[in-house]
Amino acid sequence: MKFSAERTTLLKALAHIQSVAEKRNTIPILANVLINAVDGQLSLKATDMEIEAVEVIPATISREGATTVPASVLYEIVRKLPDNEQVELDQASGDTPLQLRAGRFATRLNALSVDDFPSMGAGDLPCRFKIATAVLRSLIDRTRFAISTEETRYYLNGIFFHATEHEGLRLLRAVATDGHRLARVETELPAGADTMPGIIVPRKTIAELRKLLDEAPTEIEIALSETRVQFVAGAVTLTSKLIDGTFPEYDRVIPRNNTRILRVGKKDFADAVARVAAISQERSRPVKLALEPGLLTLSASSPEQGVAKEELDDNRISFDAEPLEIGFQARYLNDITDQVEKDVEFAFSDSSAPTIVRDVDSPSALYVLMPMRV
Repeated sequence: MKFSAERTTLLKALAHIQSVAEKRNTIPILANVLINAVDGQLSLKATDMEIEAVEVIPATISREGATTVPASVLYEIVRKLPDNEQVELDQASGDTPLQLRAGRFATRLNALSVDDFPSMGAGDLPCRFKIATAVLRSLIDRTRFAISTEETRYYLNGIFFHATEHEGLRLLRAVATDGHRLARVETELPAGADTMPGIIVPRKTIAELRKLLDEAPTEIEIALSETRVQFVAGAVTLTSKLIDGTFPEYDRVIPRNNTRILRVGKKDFADAVARVAAISQERSRPVKLALEPGLLTLSASSPEQGVAKEELDDNRISFDAEPLEIGFQARYLNDITDQVEKDVEFAFSDSSAPTIVRDVDSPSALYVLMPMRV
């Protein structure tokens, strides 16, 4: 195999691919990238047997063939080459090292057999549709902060996508929860998605997909079954297994009768939370919200550092209900308000019940936050 490719193009593809490769796996081949030069095209593939990423890039192919070399090592070498350099890769046969040259630089990478490189295989993916890249990016960005990291509840380790109907509208919903907060965002159901099953896309797949979306074309092609999902973003194809589990009936935890409504500017609120929370270094330290008509008082305390308090009056808030004191973990408050553009609305019931949080200017998103004892 012998080919040459422009350094920037090769680097961009390796950046997409190498993070999928399993660097700490006991199976060495899974740390490698499969390079295949055939039919005038160069394809790069990496997998950890849960996710598979493939990208096709232009290259000048002198001799067809295929090989596998360590993905992270090749990426680091190409990353450190000068811009606008032509990178030449040459392997005499499948069991010899891969020679890399660029200008006056040269190195050799040990290769592993192509025959040992696994293929995930997507299988039959009967449900296929397209979705605007900006819409998919928004669904992910506004929910992924709530993905659980507790491996014991593996069915929460991803975003739940499903088709639903509300008030006569067909919708695509993205939901994530870790038991402390819940994020639910919806959009118009894309054409062709009516038959999609409810799927839980794993956290790692979400992270890899999100990186692709910043450089993707205006539409993403999605194909899925009950066990696999595939995203095609231009020259990149990302295939992933789905989480084999049942997502909880999240509607049951969304309160229906929260009537104490607080409206406040996102920046005013987030800045005040950050200031009072700075009194304590404990991540789980609560911030207390004391509400009365026309006044919101935020406070936090630390046995070692003292007490911090800030007031937001009726020039910056709207609250006209019975007084209430309620506490939330500062990080959870910030995670949710980070999703809000301008004004945030809190709907409370009492100090121990879940609170609904909304972006005033974006009714498609709804968040639920569990309080803490204060």
